[in-house]
Amino acid sequence: MSNTEFTAEEFDALGAESFWPRFLLFPALASVGFVGFVSGVAGDGLFVRLGWTVVLGCCWACLAGSFHESVHQTMGRWRNANIWFGRVVGTVLGIPYSAYRETHIRHHAYMNTPDDYELWPYSDPSASLAFRRAFILFNFFGGVVSEPIVYGRIYFSRKSPLGAQARRTIRREYQAMAAIWGAIGLLLVALTVSGTIDWHRFDPLWLLPFPIGAAINALRKFVEHLGMESTDPLLGTRTILGNNWLTRLCSYFNFELDVHGPHHRFPKAPHFELESTLAEYQRTHPHAVVPVFTTYAAAVLNTIPCLWRNPGVGANAVIQARQHGAAGDPVQNVSPVTAIVPDPNTEYLLPRVDNFTSEVVGLIGETRVRRAA
Repeated sequence: MSNTEFTAEEFDALGAESFWPRFLLFPALASVGFVGFVSGVAGDGLFVRLGWTVVLGCCWACLAGSFHESVHQTMGRWRNANIWFGRVVGTVLGIPYSAYRETHIRHHAYMNTPDDYELWPYSDPSASLAFRRAFILFNFFGGVVSEPIVYGRIYFSRKSPLGAQARRTIRREYQAMAAIWGAIGLLLVALTVSGTIDWHRFDPLWLLPFPIGAAINALRKFVEHLGMESTDPLLGTRTILGNNWLTRLCSYFNFELDVHGPHHRFPKAPHFELESTLAEYQRTHPHAVVPVFTTYAAAVLNTIPCLWRNPGVGANAVIQARQHGAAGDPVQNVSPVTAIVPDPNTEYLLPRVDNFTSEVVGLIGETRVRRAA
């Protein structure tokens, strides 16, 4: 498995902020609140329980932010802590840590292109419009199942780009996950047979926070990329910089993952530096027009038409925009920033940027590295 290499300055920046407050929603409130929810301490009324499912769903949605940080190995200075935290989270989600990392590396390297495994099937020109529309529904309502499929494709696909070492690591993680969940299943059977567990008391609402959390993360992914044509890190993503306390609070607990364009352009920058990197970029590129929204509502409203009319990215977004007579993303049309259109066999690194995706070199066949002019 590859590891992220940091310069001394980048490594020092990782320890510049305390991480623990970001875990107040997950795992702190998610775990404690869930125990109270199941035990009935939090209240037994229908509306009280429904309220708790929404609150806990939002808490579980924050799981994605911490998992993402562990994959970048930017959640503090201890690399092994990042890896093992990610493996624990991946076991809960059914997504091997290394499968997520290998998929996410390629998402940064080939964003919005057919080689972007993370945005499949929206990035796949061979995926029909009907299939992509159906997958939108599957992604949103069945995220607890769809996301393990999406991130598992890089291992199970006949065209998998993974090397032998990466495949061995992922296989072992799958085996460990199967052993752990198998043991949990056997324990539940034993407790049921012994009469310790009374399934008549089981409340289906106990499980509802998990699909709610998955749906929130599916919507986040749609907002970040769906309908975006460009492969430029800033122009091919929607970025949210909150102008109110609620947006900024939600962003904080999700590790500023919604400051997405700067994250793609500066993938090794700690999450708490993303807003300042965008400010610096705008200062040095005063004429650049970047898709930035100040509220989640504005970004979601911009995304909604793409959910049915334009459920694609990159080439698929261009095709659908032309079929509907649209001129494409107006932000991209007026921007003087030149979009980078990657060759499938080429890794593009942005100038003056220590790019996380440089790790793809040596991992993806005969990859060639070229710097954008």
